[in-house]
Amino acid sequence: MKMSDLCLRIWNWCCRFRHRCGYGVHSPSDFFLITSVIYEKMPYYAFQLLHYSREDEKDQLFHYREKTDRLLFRLVNYLQPASMLEIGTGCGLDTRYMAEAKHVPLFTIDEERQDKARIKHVLSAYPLVDYRTGNVLRLLDEALTGRPFADLIHIGHTPYYKEAFERLLPMVTDRTCIIVGAPYATREKKRWWKQTIADTRTGVTFDLYDIGLVFFDKKRVKEHRIVNFL
Repeated sequence: MKMSDLCLRIWNWCCRFRHRCGYGVHSPSDFFLITSVIYEKMPYYAFQLLHYSREDEKDQLFHYREKTDRLLFRLVNYLQPASMLEIGTGCGLDTRYMAEAKHVPLFTIDEERQDKARIKHVLSAYPLVDYRTGNVLRLLDEALTGRPFADLIHIGHTPYYKEAFERLLPMVTDRTCIIVGAPYATREKKRWWKQTIADTRTGVTFDLYDIGLVFFDKKRVKEHRIVNFL
C-alpha cells in the first residue's frame, strides 16, 4: 500500500471512529448485520484455502484487500441469494470469495482482457460461475433479459457503475442487495455515491469505505449507516 493511501485510510478511520461496533444503531436487523456479519471474526472453513490461492494472484490488479474479500464471503453467506450477478470481474479473486460462500449461479461480466485465459482458469473450479467478456453493458442487458434477476449484485471493477446501476434499478425487489465497489475511488464516483445514498429509489444504505451496500426494502425507513470497517 502506498504511503499516501495508508495516510488517507488512517485519516478516514479517525473520522469514522464513533461509527464502530454498531454504536448508535437502533434497528435490530442493521445492528445484527454490523456486529455479526461485518465485524464477525469467525475463521470460516474456506478462508485458509482462499488465502493461499490469493498469494498466486497478489500481484494482479483489480481486487480488494483480503479483509474486504472475506466480508464479501460473509455477506453472501448471510444473505443466501438464489443467484448472483457481478459487473466488473477484475482479476477474479473477489468472484472466488462470493462463489465459495454459496454454490449458486453467478454470472460475472467484464471488458475484454489480455489475461482472460488466466481468469477463466482461476474460476474454472466453480462450475456455477459463468464468466463472459466483451461489451459490458450489452452483456448486462442480455443478462437482465435472459436470466432470473439476481438477489445479490456486485458492481465491482468497472467504469460503467452508473450505467449498470440505472439498468438494475427498474428490476430490484425488496430482497435485492447491490454491493458497490470502491465508492470513493474518484471524485466523480464519490459524488455519484452520495447521490445514490440520497436517491428516493434506494432504501437503507451502508458505507464501509471499501464498499457500499444498497438495499431496497421499501417497508424499511430510509436510513444511511456509516461503518468503520477500515
